[in-house]
Amino acid sequence: MRNTLLICFAILTAASSVAQGMTAIKLKTIVAEVADTLQNTGNAFQFLYENKLLICIYDEKANRMRLISPIIERDALDEEQLLNALVANFHSALDVRYALSDEIIWSVYTHPLESLSPDQLKDAISQVYRAAVTFGTTYSSSLLVFPGNSRKKEKPLPEKDLQKS
Repeated sequence: MRNTLLICFAILTAASSVAQGMTAIKLKTIVAEVADTLQNTGNAFQFLYENKLLICIYDEKANRMRLISPIIERDALDEEQLLNALVANFHSALDVRYALSDEIIWSVYTHPLESLSPDQLKDAISQVYRAAVTFGTTYSSSLLVFPGNSRKKEKPLPEKDLQKS
């Protein structure tokens, strides 16, 4: 009986140490492991990853974190690029999304902070980076692409006459 209690205690102790949530300190430590540079500013920090600027914003009280990377100013885009980004959000951007804020297109990853695992964070950094650097070409955050109508818009389709003959 005593051995059974010790085993149960060991399992519960191990499970509780694994279940500890992500914190701002852990977040910063993991990012520092993979970043080229790191600069802290309040509840955010910016860093270079493969020479690309990424910004991590977090709020422990709200249990949220966001990784973002600026890509291009909205004025520099044409309609085709914007439509391609929307298609990519469905097929090839995976956990990252292309978004518009303050007239800048960003690659964005959001997640509840507490349940974020170190591996998810490292993968998110990679996806935000890849989505940013492939904007305008493959619009992808990894090599995986969901099947379906994933063709990017190359030229406007002719307008169809919707009247019945």
